[in-house]
Amino acid sequence: MAMRAELKGKIEQIAGQTIRAAQPLTGGKISQTLRIDLNDGESLVAKVGDGSHDLRIEGFMLRYLRSHSQLPVPIVHHEAHDLLLMEYIAGESRLDDQSLRHLGLLLATCHQITSPAYGLDRDTLIGPLHQPNAPSPAWIPFFREQRLLYMVGVARESGRLPSGLEVRLQTFADALASYLVEPDQPALIHGDMWRTNVLARGGRVCGVIDPALYFAHHEVELAYMTLFDGVGEAFFSAYQEQAAIDSDFFKVRRHIYNLYPLLVHVTIFGAKYLPPLHAALERFGF
Repeated sequence: MAMRAELKGKIEQIAGQTIRAAQPLTGGKISQTLRIDLNDGESLVAKVGDGSHDLRIEGFMLRYLRSHSQLPVPIVHHEAHDLLLMEYIAGESRLDDQSLRHLGLLLATCHQITSPAYGLDRDTLIGPLHQPNAPSPAWIPFFREQRLLYMVGVARESGRLPSGLEVRLQTFADALASYLVEPDQPALIHGDMWRTNVLARGGRVCGVIDPALYFAHHEVELAYMTLFDGVGEAFFSAYQEQAAIDSDFFKVRRHIYNLYPLLVHVTIFGAKYLPPLHAALERFGF
């Protein structure tokens, strides 16, 4: 594909190599993502921003996961507001039972990494959206204020959240203590874990990309993995070999935690994500 001369020159200057070929990578819906093949045989991934968010935050999150967890995230070679260069990892987001089991073990291990507080010492991103992380000693207030109600406000400002649904979400937020539980400890989560953000090869997970990390109730991560195309029994079976999952998670709490990513999707992608929001609230009589 043709690259802008300015972008090509910038990448060549950073890499110290000329570019032999460049091709778009599928899966990303927010930034332009390219595979860059250099003349020395090395390949990189270039994520090119549109100015809507700071790619240095993604660089920070990848480096954090690489230094604090065993998740196979790509090495970051360069980070700037509008350009992220990182290691290219060969793999596909087609996960068979073997790779799903491996993912279950990797995440169970990641979730054992803890912190004194929920949140993080700096704000992060989920997709292109700001994600506040002011540390909190208690989980339920953190989820209510910095996840659910915060994203309700963002969705309202986007013009894509109907006012009636906003009122129902705010009312439900006041009742969260009746449905959620305080975890034993904060857990490090990837934060945007679904099939498209996982690369596998030969029955093993070889890459995990596009994090939205913070310290949370680990069930937030598991809930997201039941949303959209889901991950299935092989993943949850392997996870539960390392860490028990309360049955009320599947019956109750996953539907609550998925309000947050659904609001994110409403804000970014529009009204087609409103029906599952309605359905989740109706499940609890709101």
